[in-house]
Amino acid sequence: MSHTHESKAKLIARVRRIKGQADAVERALEADHGCADVLMLVASLRGAVHGLSAQVMEEHIRYHVANPDTDPDPARAKGAAELIEVVRTYLK
Repeated sequence: MSHTHESKAKLIARVRRIKGQADAVERALEADHGCADVLMLVASLRGAVHGLSAQVMEEHIRYHVANPDTDPDPARAKGAAELIEVVRTYLK
């Protein structure tokens, strides 16, 4: 994935935060925290994974499909921008 090279540091930082969140879920389970507390941690973890997925997908679209900021075809640029927005919304 050559397009991830440009944002490699950001992506790795996100993955490390996700690891920390997964560790927090594990610690909460080991400490017999209540279901509500564990579910909140899991929801945060899920949100973080979705955010990472959205970022990688957006970069993929911009690199391999069409970059709405630079594509000379207005219809193609609009379609790419709409697709990116759909991905962001879907993975919220």
